[in-house]
Amino acid sequence: MSQPKSVKSEFRAIDVIRNKRDGIELSRAEIEGLVNAYTRGDIPDYQVSAWLMAVVLRGMTRAETAALTDAMLRSGEVLDLSSLPARKVDKHSTGGVGDKTSLVLAPLVAAAGIAVPMISGRGLGHTGGTLDKLESIPGFNVNLPGRVLEACGCAMIGQTPEIAPADRKLYALRDVTGTVESPYLICASIMSKKLAEGIDALVLDVKTGSGAFMKSEKDAVFLAELMVETGERMGKHVVALITDMDQPLGMKIGNALEVLEVLEVLRAGGPEDLKELCLHTAGWMLHLGGASKSVAEGKQHSEQLLSSGKALEKFRQMVQLQGGDARVIDDPKRLPQARGSVQVLSAKNGFISSMQCEQIGTACVILGGGRERKEDSVDPGVGIVLHKKVGHAVASGEPLATIYYNSDERLDRARQMIATACVIADEAPSTKRPLIHRVIQKSEEKR
Repeated sequence: MSQPKSVKSEFRAIDVIRNKRDGIELSRAEIEGLVNAYTRGDIPDYQVSAWLMAVVLRGMTRAETAALTDAMLRSGEVLDLSSLPARKVDKHSTGGVGDKTSLVLAPLVAAAGIAVPMISGRGLGHTGGTLDKLESIPGFNVNLPGRVLEACGCAMIGQTPEIAPADRKLYALRDVTGTVESPYLICASIMSKKLAEGIDALVLDVKTGSGAFMKSEKDAVFLAELMVETGERMGKHVVALITDMDQPLGMKIGNALEVLEVLEVLRAGGPEDLKELCLHTAGWMLHLGGASKSVAEGKQHSEQLLSSGKALEKFRQMVQLQGGDARVIDDPKRLPQARGSVQVLSAKNGFISSMQCEQIGTACVILGGGRERKEDSVDPGVGIVLHKKVGHAVASGEPLATIYYNSDERLDRARQMIATACVIADEAPSTKRPLIHRVIQKSEEKR
C-alpha cells in the first residue's frame, strides 16, 4: 500500500470510500471521521456499506485496524475501574459449541484476587451465548451496575447502549451486507467492546475447527495475531490461545445443562477437556494479572482454588449479588428442566472418528436452545448430553447422546442431525487433535 493520504480540512465520506477502494491507507483522522459521523447519524447506511465492502475486498493495515478499534471504543463510554486496587483481566472466546468456560473463569480468577469485569454476549447461529446460560439461573440479572464487581471481584453483564455504540450500528449493517467475515472488522468489533471494560490485560480464546467460525487454523491464527497486535498498540497486554472446536467442549450443550457442567468443574470435577481449558486459561489470566510468576504457577493455583471450594463460593456470591437463585448450586433441580428426553443410538459398531460440531450446535438451536434470528427467544431447559467423544469405541445400539426436548415437532430433525454428526469408522483415529493448538503473543514476551 502507498503512504497515508493527507486529510482534507472538511471530512467527506466519499473520499474515505474512494481511498479504501483504491488501496490507499487511511489516516487515523479519516477513520475517526467516518466512525464518528456514522455513530451520530450524519452519513447514510449506503455509504458506510460501500466502505465496509471496500474493507472486505482491500483489507486493512495493522495501523488502520488499531485506529478503527480505537474510534469504535471511543464512540461511547469507557469504564473507569481505577478505584479497584486489583489488576483487571478478562477473557473472550470467538464462540463454539458447549463453550461454557467464562462461567468457570470469572469466579475462579476473582477468587485469586483479580478483578474480572466480563461483558458477555448472547448466542446467535450454532454457538451458545454466555448471557443465555446465566439467565437459565432463575432471577439472574445481566444488566447490573458496577457495584457487583466492587463487592465480589467479578461481574458478568451484557453490553450496555453506552459501550461502543459504533460497534452496535456497524455490526447490524455488516450482518445484512455480506461483510461479517472480514478479520479486520471482526477484530475491531471484539476489541472495541473488550477494551471498553477498562481492563489491563486480556486472554483471547480463538476457536478453530468444524464448530468454530474460523474453520481453518490458518484463519484463526491470522485473526489472533491481528487482535494481539491491536491490543498491544492500544497499551494492553493481550495473549491469544488457538483452541480446538472440532468437537463440542465438555459433554453438555444447552443453557441449563451447561450450568450443571460448570458446577461440576467448580467442584473440581467435570469433563477433562473443559477442566483443562479452564485451568490453562486461568493460568494465563493469573499470570497477566500479577497473581503468579508463571502460567504454570497460575494453573497450579487455579487447581487449588477449585479443590478448596473457593471458586465455587465466589460463583455463589456472584449469583446472589446479581439477583439469581443461588440455591441451584446445591440443588440443580431448581434449574429449568425439559419435558422429555430420548436417546440417539449408534447404528453400528466402531469408533467415533469425527464429529460435525456445527451440526450438533445447530441441533441444539432447533430444539429451542439457541437463536436463528436475534429476536428469537431461548428455551433454557432443552439441550444435548453427549455420551461419546472422538476416539471412543461404540457398539451398535449404544447411546451416542441424550436429547432433552420440549417440542415433539422439533425432536425428529434434531435427532437426525445428531445421529449423522457422529461419524463412526471401523478403526479409531490414528492421531488426536490437541486441545490447545498454539499460543499467540508478542515474541519478546514468550513464556
